[in-house]
Order: sequence, then C-alpha cells, then structure tokens
Amino acid sequence: MNTVDHLLAQARNNAWANRRLLAACAAVTQEQFTAPLGGFFGSLRATLNHILYVDWYYVDALEGGSLGPAAWRDEEPCKTPADLQREQAAVDQRLIVFCKGLDDTALGAPVRLIRADGDRIERTDRVLLHLFQHQVHHRGQAHGLLSTAGVEPPQLDEFFLNQDRGFRAAELGALGWQEEDLWRAWPAPGA
Repeated sequence: MNTVDHLLAQARNNAWANRRLLAACAAVTQEQFTAPLGGFFGSLRATLNHILYVDWYYVDALEGGSLGPAAWRDEEPCKTPADLQREQAAVDQRLIVFCKGLDDTALGAPVRLIRADGDRIERTDRVLLHLFQHQVHHRGQAHGLLSTAGVEPPQLDEFFLNQDRGFRAAELGALGWQEEDLWRAWPAPGA
C-alpha cells in the first residue's frame, strides 16, 4: 500500500470510529454528557467538542482555508450528541474527500497553520499524521469517559480486517460505503 492509499484508509477508519463513538453517546443522558468525569477536558461533551474543533482547524488548513484559531472560539459549539454526530460526520467527509485528491506530490505540499502568534508551515503528510494521532488519542479518552458514565463503549481498535466484514456491513451502509470502498489500491483479501 502506498502512502496516499494509507492516508485515505486512515481517513475512512477515522470517520467510522467517530461514528461508532458518537452513536454510543446517544445512550447517555444530557447530565452524563456534561458531568465532570475527568480526562483532559472534564466532560464527555467537552472532549468530543475538542476533537471536532481541532478537526475543523486542520481540515480547513489542509483545504487552504483561513479559519485558524476561530475554530475554537466556542470550545463547546455542539451541545448534544446528535449535534456532534452531524458536525463530526461533515468534517470527516471533508477529510475523506481531501485524502481522495492526494497524490505523491501533494503529500509534500506546504500547509499554512494559522496561529495567534504567527503562522506555521508544515507538510501535508505530517499534518494528516498529526490529525489522525490526535483523533485516536482523544477518542480513547472519550471511550474511557463513556465507561465512567456507565455506558458500554464501542470497540474502536479495529481497522477493516477482512475477518470482520460481516460485523460492519450495517455501519458502512449508514456511512454510504460498501466494503469495496475501503481499499482504493487493491481489493481486501478474500473479497
């Protein structure tokens, strides 16, 4: 698998994991959603909103936008799990579209990260790797907070293995995907 296909697979897995996590959040009460449960941001709502606004920031930068720090002007823009699910799905789709358009030249292209104390220039591939790592880190925190709230957290440590095809068919359908969409360069083994 080449780097471009790897990053596209990461973007799709990212969207799938976010969907799973936010679907599980539908089982929490608003009180559990906002309760001080610990973690870096204190509550499940604050943690999930952090994931969202950081995605807004980096995806906008990757797209050549100028959102910058305005992405986190409101640190909790989504007040309910349903609002978060809608907004996260939208930015996840933007990230997938961006990754579909990548080629080897685009991986090294500069990305302007607008910061209050001055812009930074980073490579596209490094920004993407950073963004995926950020997502995994904070989804793990939200996963733990769900458990603390008394809600069974979803399994998030899978990466589209062929042996799990039957378990994800409904979720892929809800995302508008088929199994064949997961791997651009070559079909999944046993497909």
